[in-house]
Amino acid sequence: MRAVVQRVSWASVTVEGEIVSEIKKGLLILVGVEEIDNQHDVDWLAKKIVNLRIFNDDKGVMNKSLQDVSGDVIVVSQFTLHAATKKGNRPSYIKAASPKVAIPVYESFVSQLEFFLRKKVGAGVFGADMKVELLNDGPVTILIDTQRKE
Repeated sequence: MRAVVQRVSWASVTVEGEIVSEIKKGLLILVGVEEIDNQHDVDWLAKKIVNLRIFNDDKGVMNKSLQDVSGDVIVVSQFTLHAATKKGNRPSYIKAASPKVAIPVYESFVSQLEFFLRKKVGAGVFGADMKVELLNDGPVTILIDTQRKE
C-alpha cells in the first residue's frame, strides 16, 4: 500500500457536486493498493499513521500525533499512486490492484483507522471521479509505502 498523508486545516471530497466527506484539522490520506497488499499492510499502515507525530505541540514542534490532537481523517482511494513512469510518457498502472482486491483492502484500512481513533473516518467514493479540496497545513506531506517501510 502507498499513502500520501497530508496534514490539513480542512479538507473535503465532492462527487457529482455533492460533498461526501469533509473535515477540519486532521489528515487527508490518499491511498493506493497493490495486488500483493494484505491485512498485515493495512494494520501496519493504520497504526503508523495514527501515531505519526506531525502535529505541533505548544512550542511549535511536530511532537503530537493525530490521536493527541483529536484530529479528523478523510481517506481517498487513488490507484494512480502506483503509476510506473519508467518507460515513455504514459504512466502504467499495472501494479495497482483490481477493484476486486483493492476495495476490501481500502475498506479494511478505513475500519482499522476508525478502530484506532475510536471515531468515524471520512472517505471518498471508490472508483468515482472525485474533487478533493484541502488546505495543507505546513505544508506537511509524507509518503509511506508498506512494501518499503522507510
